[in-house]
Amino acid sequence: MKNIEVSLRFYEGLLHFSLIEKYPDEYARLKSPRGRTTIALHKFHRRGGTSKSNNKRDVVLYFETRNLDRVSENLAHKGVKFSQMPKLMPWGWKHAYLKDPDGHEISLYWAGRKRFEKTL
Repeated sequence: MKNIEVSLRFYEGLLHFSLIEKYPDEYARLKSPRGRTTIALHKFHRRGGTSKSNNKRDVVLYFETRNLDRVSENLAHKGVKFSQMPKLMPWGWKHAYLKDPDGHEISLYWAGRKRFEKTL
């Protein structure tokens, strides 16, 4: 994570997570807009105090939302760039893909009842 403040603006402002706690420039924990799940944003440091640049494919976050089309359209109207707007995938789930401020891939998806079935 490059910048906690930029990431917080993304997760709080656009995805509507609520801040639980924050340690300036190092760590923040947020609660999902609905439900009881949380995510943590943690700036990683290597020896010497400099940020480590991870492979952007190391982290992919998945968020299921019942109103995937509406959520995606609202985010796009707010300036979020999608690499793929909602699309029905071969395994039967609908996915949209975007990146957070640090370039980590986020999949917004809706699986409905299929989330309880094996996909492979």
